Amino acid sequence: MSNNQDDQSNQNQQIGDLLQSLYEALLNSKIPEKVKGKIEEELNNLKSFTLDARPARIAIVGRRGAGKSSLINAIFSEKRAEIGDVKARTGMGKWHTYKSVSGNLEILDTRGLGEADQPEENISQDSAIEEVKASIKDKCPDAILFLAKAKEVSSRIDEDLEQLLELKNTIKTEHEYDVPVIGVVTQIDELSPIYINTPPFDDEEKQANIADSVEILSVKLRDTVSNPVTVIPVCCYLHFKDGKIVHDIRWNVDTLLDYLIEHLPNEAQVIMARLAKIRTVQKKVARRIGASVAGVTGLIGANPIPGSDLPIITGLQTVMVTTIALIGGKKIDKKGVIEFFSALGLNVAAGFALRQVARQLVKFIPVAGSVISGVVATAGTYALCEAAIAYFIEEKSTDSVRETYRKVFDKKKKEKEEVML
Repeated sequence: MSNNQDDQSNQNQQIGDLLQSLYEALLNSKIPEKVKGKIEEELNNLKSFTLDARPARIAIVGRRGAGKSSLINAIFSEKRAEIGDVKARTGMGKWHTYKSVSGNLEILDTRGLGEADQPEENISQDSAIEEVKASIKDKCPDAILFLAKAKEVSSRIDEDLEQLLELKNTIKTEHEYDVPVIGVVTQIDELSPIYINTPPFDDEEKQANIADSVEILSVKLRDTVSNPVTVIPVCCYLHFKDGKIVHDIRWNVDTLLDYLIEHLPNEAQVIMARLAKIRTVQKKVARRIGASVAGVTGLIGANPIPGSDLPIITGLQTVMVTTIALIGGKKIDKKGVIEFFSALGLNVAAGFALRQVARQLVKFIPVAGSVISGVVATAGTYALCEAAIAYFIEEKSTDSVRETYRKVFDKKKKEKEEVML
């Protein structure tokens, strides 16, 4: 077994032990059953983000030249797919697993719909649509990205949209899953005026043409495939030389990734956010998790049951911090966790275990008597979330992390107290 596999196994064991201890503490607690149900739901959510995490599965479909390969390269910031400028390149519709130290991503890169010539690669079916359907039976996509060139959204794409609907219905029949379809208008840099060809494309005429192309594709997708539908315009142009990026005019790819991640199953979100390597996307995912955990910890803290709430609250907070570290691409090892909590002023035991961290965190969160208040529990969770983002994603100094925790805690505590007055 490789060192990476050993690290992953140890990491999963740490998280699994902590989650199991939380399930047991919940079972034996005197917390009201209604509240227990909400806590268990949150534990299951955190488990899906961590222990059940898997690569996202994205089907990218569209006509030849729509920019499927360019989008793949733009997502990875690496040359992962060849770009066919003249002849159709992608042959048999098949899943490609793209691997990196941050995790994997599975992409169904298909033959262009409506192709007039044969692709360079081998094919297994008579038509592009049949190839894609064959691959979909093997694995269920989490989402479909339908790509259309900005200058061609007004052209005849009715056949493509009918085939897209057929794919969506096939997935529903085969996997009982109503797959989300996201429209993507590509190559917006080629819209008039051509001389405005670098981001942020803040020319009035250019922006009007971008908006028109989005509206046209939106109407066509709504009328044929699904309603409501979201269409996002992008520019994915990258030029590589000797494997390195020498020209980069990507635009709005982060917006697309953020929207895509939001619509992925929980188990696919963390790895996708980590792979994206875009901090704004990673922070949004982290804050969504933090807000969810804060709501539950506040609920627990509001129940006056001495001694029963603190281990569960701090356990949830510890799993939340662990999940944010995973989003940031950091290993949850003894050194990483000790350094983070040490930055906050918490002395973590040398015999490192996430369960012990959760127990020691009790001493760090301010309490009122033996029962932590809902206000303090919520404020403490938000503060830990922002501190973890600062440390694991933004990679700020320990002094800055400590200051982030203090400011967020004071702010959230004051906000909650004012609402209660």
